[in-house]
Amino acid sequence: MSVIYDDEFGKITVRRNIKSSRVQIKLSNNGALTASLPKYAPLFLVKRLIKDSRSEIRELIKRQKPKTKFFNGMKIGKSHYLVINYQLNGKFRIEKDDQKISIYCKSETNLSDAYYYDKIKKVIIEVLESEAKSYLTARVAYLAEKYNFKYGKVRFSKASSRWGSCSSNGTISLNIFLMQLPFELIDYIIIHELAHTKQMNHSHDFWDIVEKINPNYKKHRKTLKSHSPSI
Repeated sequence: MSVIYDDEFGKITVRRNIKSSRVQIKLSNNGALTASLPKYAPLFLVKRLIKDSRSEIRELIKRQKPKTKFFNGMKIGKSHYLVINYQLNGKFRIEKDDQKISIYCKSETNLSDAYYYDKIKKVIIEVLESEAKSYLTARVAYLAEKYNFKYGKVRFSKASSRWGSCSSNGTISLNIFLMQLPFELIDYIIIHELAHTKQMNHSHDFWDIVEKINPNYKKHRKTLKSHSPSI
C-alpha cells in the first residue's frame, strides 16, 4: 500500500490489486479517496489520472457529501428526536433513551465530518428500522383489510433508489426511510404497492385501483419527487 499527497485532495491511499486491469479512483464511505492500481503498474499512472480527472473527482466528492445537517431537536422518524450535548471534554458518544437520541461531543466537533456523520447515521437507521417494523407492518395490515387486498408478507429495505416494491408472490418491501415522510405519503406508497397485488404493472387498471382509494394520488406522487430515501 502506498500514499500520495495531492495539493487539492490531500491524502490518497493507493492499493495494488492483482485483479485490476486499470487505474481507478474511488471515494470510500468515510470520505477518503482511494486508488487501485494493477500490481506492476508504475505509481505515476495514479498521479496522471488525478491530474486528468480533477473535475470528475470534485463531482464525486460533492455527490457524497452529507445530505443532512444534524441539529438540536431534529425530528427523527415519527417519535424520536436528537439532543446534542456540547461538552468541554470527554469522548464522542451516542445514547438512545426511549424517544431521545443523545449526542455528546466537544463544542468544536463538526458533526458533518464523515467519522461522526456515519456513526450518527447508523443510530438513526436503527431507530427508523425499529419504527418502520412497528408502524408500517400494522399500517399495511390495516389498509389491506380495509380495502380488500391480500398480500404475502412485509419486508424492509434501506435502498437509496426506491420507496417500495411488490413481488409476484405478494411480498411487499417498504423502505425504512418512509418514516421520514408525512403520513399521507406513507399511505400513498403502501396503497401503491398493495395495488400491485392485483395489477403487477402500471396500466390504466392499476391507477384506477389507486385512485379509488387515494383520489389525490397524483398530488402525492408529485410531492414524493422532492423526497429521497436517504439521510
